[in-house]
Amino acid sequence: MKDVFIFSGTTEGRSLASYLHGRGVPVHVRVATEYGAEVMEAYPGIDVGVGSCGGAEGIARMISENGYGIVVDATHPYATRISQHIREGCESAGATLVRIGRSESSMAHDSDLVEVGSVEEAVEYLSDKEGRILSTTGSNEVDLYTRLDGYRDRVVARVLSTPQSVERCAEFGFSGPNLICGQGPFSEEATYAALKDCGAKYMVTKDSGDLGGFNDKIRAARRAGVTVIVVRRPSDEGIPYPEAVSMLEDLLGLEHGDVSEPVAPRRSVALVGIGVGKGCMTVRASRVVDGADILIGAPRMLEAVEVAGRPTLNEYKASEIVSFLDANPGYSSAVVLLSGDVGFYSGAKKLLEALDRERYDVRVECGISSLVYLASRMETSWQDAHLVSAHGREANLVGLSRIHGKLFTLLSGEETVHDMCRDLIEYDMDVRVTVGQDFGYPTEKLVSGKPSEILEHSFGNLCVAMIENPCPDRRYPVSIPDEEFTRGDAPMTKSEVRALSVAKLKLTDDSIVYDVGAGTGSVSIEMALCAVNGKVYAIEREDVAADLIEVNKRRFKTPNLEVVRGLAPAAMADLPAPTHAFIGGSSGNLKDIVRCLLEKNPDVRMVINSVTLETMAETSEVISELGLIEEEITNINVSRARKLGRYHLMAAQNPVYIAVVRGR
Repeated sequence: MKDVFIFSGTTEGRSLASYLHGRGVPVHVRVATEYGAEVMEAYPGIDVGVGSCGGAEGIARMISENGYGIVVDATHPYATRISQHIREGCESAGATLVRIGRSESSMAHDSDLVEVGSVEEAVEYLSDKEGRILSTTGSNEVDLYTRLDGYRDRVVARVLSTPQSVERCAEFGFSGPNLICGQGPFSEEATYAALKDCGAKYMVTKDSGDLGGFNDKIRAARRAGVTVIVVRRPSDEGIPYPEAVSMLEDLLGLEHGDVSEPVAPRRSVALVGIGVGKGCMTVRASRVVDGADILIGAPRMLEAVEVAGRPTLNEYKASEIVSFLDANPGYSSAVVLLSGDVGFYSGAKKLLEALDRERYDVRVECGISSLVYLASRMETSWQDAHLVSAHGREANLVGLSRIHGKLFTLLSGEETVHDMCRDLIEYDMDVRVTVGQDFGYPTEKLVSGKPSEILEHSFGNLCVAMIENPCPDRRYPVSIPDEEFTRGDAPMTKSEVRALSVAKLKLTDDSIVYDVGAGTGSVSIEMALCAVNGKVYAIEREDVAADLIEVNKRRFKTPNLEVVRGLAPAAMADLPAPTHAFIGGSSGNLKDIVRCLLEKNPDVRMVINSVTLETMAETSEVISELGLIEEEITNINVSRARKLGRYHLMAAQNPVYIAVVRGR
């Protein structure tokens, strides 16, 4: 099958390339700008090149060298020079040329429009007129407007949002309030807003057809009371899109498919990670930003990029961003700027869930995360680091750094840095901390040392840290030997029973757990070590026992354990809903305790331990009366060896009943 070479840059060209590629035709596309190539990325598998090919001779050479027998000219109706070069190149190389024409707009010759033959004639018409002018004729002929007296105060140019367009406009004095950058087609509302914002009395435009948004521009101008000057279409020998497709199918020997006029592409939304600061965006991300017609993000994000006269929206909430885009269809190529990398504690997650893929083409561009940047500054690896965020959220940095050799955390400002260090000191953590501040900004700095040394420094508002523990404790945290706990007269669940009870709870690392009647806190400690990203509430009415729990809490480095002094269920009233509960002592209030747990979370999973037959009977009664789902009831009898001379005698411990139940 013959290859087809398409000169594109229009909706028709993209639609044709996608249609032929889908039917198995080898398609090669040429576009004029990098932005045109970025747009073609929405059509994977199609070969795309950038540039003009070097005039008619260059086009002929490319056709001959690659053996392209069929060439399609799908360039813009006003791109007469490139169309002439394509025609001459095809004639020289002996290739078949198919030129796709675009129908004139239905409003192109309305009586209230001023028709001229060129942009030069439009400028001549305006030379003796007063009032501001919105030019929508592109950057290639923007120099012609410099012929108007006081053009810097009179003319506002709306051009393609590419570096080339912006640079050309700046060369002739169009920048700041005299420049609007975007990617069409623009909606009626967007054009109306531009006309009103610049106080235009005249608008100069070209008949870009219905696909190019011409009719929307005319309607907007009429609403704003603006006179429209239309540059007439050059003569075009092109044929309508469906006819061109039919001709190509005949040339390629394909059966005729169901082809209709192409429609304007869906609006695009790009989620771009800007990296760790100014100048740290990837080349791809920068190109996407350059092609946007609106930039969205928090102030710090917007300050990190070149706005270049484009509209901006100061917003970071996903719901507000989506609402704005839905209400402003004139923005066809929006970029949402996000800090660091889009996949690392980023707002991109909620945005990706909120954006309707039927309405928007969504793309994601990664950025350099603060994690990667910090590791490079430290000259260390990051693949072996555990990642967490303490930026605007609670994180068990002590517990996590206890079990990980490297712990990276996002922080906020100085207060969070100092709080982290004070916690590490309180729990006697022998670690080294490296804090990075304001990456990518002039105030960037790196400070390393023991937590006490870090406390001597001041920090800004954007901080991260790496905590390095040379001896992390990676032991499985269940069935800790009884003698490792600080003990008093308070009762303690023995190691074997504790191990089975905690295992039966089936905790996750983020569980919210109650330990009712916590005693010395041995079960609380093991649950806190298991649920390192969760929270354990040790509820104990005896102050002596509660004091012991506090001692063991520091000994085992479990700041995610909170001691609640009081009698259950009253002491549970203000606690968050539990996912799990261990009941080791109820003081005769078992039914009320379980009822309270169910009210907080009907799905709560419970392990109830009983040492006496009376308590086991009470447990059975509660299971029945409250309609609990009984998973299992186990009786465990443990004997431990005791040395007597050269012999070992088995000493029995009290048997314990372990009931595993849940709400529903």
